[in-house]
Amino acid sequence: MKGTLIQHTWLYALLFLFTTTATAQARIDSFDIHMLQNIADTRTAGQTKFFLLISNTNDYMNVAIPAGLLIGGIIDHNPDMRQNALYIATSTATTTLLNTALKLIFKRPRPFKLHVNFTPVYTPGGYSFPSGHTSSAFSSATALARAYPKWYVIAPAMLWAGTVGYSRMYLGVHNPSDVTAGALLGAGTAFGLGFMRP
Repeated sequence: MKGTLIQHTWLYALLFLFTTTATAQARIDSFDIHMLQNIADTRTAGQTKFFLLISNTNDYMNVAIPAGLLIGGIIDHNPDMRQNALYIATSTATTTLLNTALKLIFKRPRPFKLHVNFTPVYTPGGYSFPSGHTSSAFSSATALARAYPKWYVIAPAMLWAGTVGYSRMYLGVHNPSDVTAGALLGAGTAFGLGFMRP
């Protein structure tokens, strides 16, 4: 009798958890597509060109930041600058690995695949959650801001990362929840590897 009661309790708990999770996911999906459609309705040719440029140069920026610090540290014989270059590069590389793993775990389809009436600017392959561009941008920006905690470093770094995240929504290739998760992943990784700073 007691064993049966425990089994029923577990079944009810699992049913409740499944129902709650499904309802929450439906609300997130509804919010996501509503936001994406609102952004898509305001697209202009100039903005599209700008956000494509931001999105397409993200990988180059993620390499240029630590490479620039490494070169500067070598030229200036500055071991702290070289260590900061390693910290930022490691943070971004670790974020990319974690992001890839999470995409394979969640396998969330891109918004234009889930909502066939939604039109993106272009149609990349792969999964949607979390946003890889956003996670790498926030990882680089957060690590740079932690390595050099001055307003004139923090402000442009975070503005750049935020613009990368917005570009992914503007282009219609990621949901707002994908971008939010990417930002948290990137910033969290940079904080987690903070022990690497000089």
